[in-house]
Amino acid sequence: MNRLLFLALLSLPAMAAIKTTKVPYELDKTKFEGVLVFDDAATPRPGLVLVPNWLGINEANLKQAELVAARGYVVFVADMYGIAARPKNQEEAGKAAGAVKGNRALMRARVNKALQLLLGAKGVPLDVKRVGAIGFCFGGTAALELARSGAKIGGVVSFHGGLASPTPEDAKNISAKVLALHGADDPNVPPDEVAGFQAEMRAAKVDWQLVSFGNAVHSFTDVDANMPGRAQYNAVVAGRAYGMMDDFFGEAFRP
Repeated sequence: MNRLLFLALLSLPAMAAIKTTKVPYELDKTKFEGVLVFDDAATPRPGLVLVPNWLGINEANLKQAELVAARGYVVFVADMYGIAARPKNQEEAGKAAGAVKGNRALMRARVNKALQLLLGAKGVPLDVKRVGAIGFCFGGTAALELARSGAKIGGVVSFHGGLASPTPEDAKNISAKVLALHGADDPNVPPDEVAGFQAEMRAAKVDWQLVSFGNAVHSFTDVDANMPGRAQYNAVVAGRAYGMMDDFFGEAFRP
């Protein structure tokens, strides 16, 4: 091998593998299994609870978690349904998500348990002083509920999530910074719901941001979403949204 080429290869950073580790646990006599996703060669980095869309922990949502981890985070993928209730299709997902979304105390308990497990994780390159949460669709609602529960974290990001709360007065509990990334044409989150969210955040004097992306509907980060006018992947908007997430946490985690 050419000596200059050999020296150049030595100067390249080591290629680190993304590792996934299953984390079984129990809450209120129900068995769950979250997943830790992280770069095994990383120095200490921020941690994120990631709540997936209504399909829960499946191959596609774990792939999304790996992409987020590769951006420089230790990720804990929250199990919001339990091992015995993993949806196999959208119909089952709708029922599972509806049951949790309809019981905000249950949703908060489960997402707070995920946060507890992330903070207590061993053998991962986690900086416990820089921790937040993100969620997608149903998961975006759960991430906001984590903030409304008063969790002491740096920030939360909702990607095309539901914004309404049955107890908007609970926004007074929020200490985290909040970023809601919304498709301007999302039929699942209509203008009245967006306006209600803004009023809730203002009334509680939360440090909040709402970004409304033009030409975007529901599920704009979901590569499998293909329902034009309702739920559809938008690569350009997804790229912008992830970039905004990184910028947001860069500020939220700043000492």
